[in-house]
Formats: sequence, structure tokens, C-alpha cells
Amino acid sequence: MRLIDNHTHLNDAVFRGREADYLARAKALQVERLICVGQDPEFNLRALALAAQFQLVYAMVGYCPDVASKFDDAACELLTQQLRQPKVVALGEIGLDYYWDESPREVQRAVFERQLDLAYQLHLPVNIHTRDAFSDCYEILKRHDLRYGAVLHSYNGSPAMTQRFLTLNVQFSFSGVASFTKATEVHESVKLVPLERLLVETDAPYLTPKPYRGKQNEPGYVYYVAQAIAELKACSLERVAAQTYANTVKVYHLE
Repeated sequence: MRLIDNHTHLNDAVFRGREADYLARAKALQVERLICVGQDPEFNLRALALAAQFQLVYAMVGYCPDVASKFDDAACELLTQQLRQPKVVALGEIGLDYYWDESPREVQRAVFERQLDLAYQLHLPVNIHTRDAFSDCYEILKRHDLRYGAVLHSYNGSPAMTQRFLTLNVQFSFSGVASFTKATEVHESVKLVPLERLLVETDAPYLTPKPYRGKQNEPGYVYYVAQAIAELKACSLERVAAQTYANTVKVYHLE
């Protein structure tokens, strides 16, 4: 059995200097690859450095909604250069966050669309962060050509919203939230999404799955996310692992 954590922040300060140890722990839990996610200039640089340092690490780079106000022409030029570097597999994480509202919403929407256009020009998939903004996210994605792939990261939309997103060329990535007892809407969405369109992630160091909820998350714990998905889908862990691995390789064009 083998797994891929398709969205993790190994570039976060809590892992600094101990990345090799966490990668070894992930390997022991049959996690063979992971994608380290950028979100701002610092995290982007760190994701690139880790992908260059470790064979099983890939990178994505982008500007998340929290820093959308800082995305100007110079930032776009730098991002374009970074997206062409080896082992960069996607533009992300990008999107909308109406919970924190760190950037004005109209700026978030404009920067989201600008980065979607950039990904299309470069023939890259996108990795999408959406919090309390599902309707606007859907309307924006509906207007864009997603032929190169899109992943809704740490997806926690309602079943009704899931039905709408299923009409688009998007994949659904579930995190440790799928293991939370009270996350009933997420459970129903997991059941709605065909296994062929489903990915698993940790979003480490956040959203730690059961049985380690309350402790710091880490890439290896994607094993327990897959386990929760298997229980919800009433199928074997091995089947979830095999299908999500294949889905991740396909959407991110991994070697």
C-alpha cells in the first residue's frame, strides 16, 4: 500500500530542522510522496527548497487569499518564474477566505482569477482554498477553463454545494476533518464524491485526524485520513490508498 499527502505545510516553522524525521515517520506509515504547499513569498521559497532537498517532496506555489493584497505585477512575475522550476506541480494554494477576511473580498476575487488565468497559461493545475466562500468560488471556477485540473483542498462543503462542484472539472481533497465525529456534512460529502475524484491530505500542522486530534498534525497522518474515508465509503483502506494515489499522480502529473 502507498499513499500521497497532496497538501501539507512541511515548510511551516514547527517542522523546521526536523523535516527528515517527519518524512521518515511518514514513510513508516506508507506515505511515499507529499506535496509541500506555498501560500505567500516565504512559504513559497521554503516549499521550493524542500522539494529540491528531498526526493519524495514536490512543491506548489501561489498567493493565498490572506496575502492577496500583496499580489502585484512584480509578485506575479516572480511567481511565474517559480512555477517553471523543477518539481513544482501546481499553482496553489489560492482562493477565497471570507472567514478571516485578511484581504478585501473584491481583491481576493480578482487575485484568485488572475492566478487561475496564470495557471491556464502555464498548463498547470490549481489547488484551491475556500472558507465561507463556496458560492463565490463556484461561480468563479464555472467561468474558467479547468482543463488542466483543480483540487478543492480540505474540502468541507455541504452536500448541496458538493453536487454543484461535481459538475465542474475539480477533484475533492479531504483532510482530517473527515474523521471528526461531528463533521456530519463532510461525511455526507465524502459519500457523494466518487472515489475516482477523491484525494487525501493532512494540511499539517493543522486539522489533525483521529486518533491524534488535539495534537500537532504531520504528513504521515494522511494514513488516518484515508482510514476515515474508507470507513465512510464502506470499502478497504487499500482501495482508498490505491485510488487516491492514482488520482493524485494524474491531476498533478507526477513523475
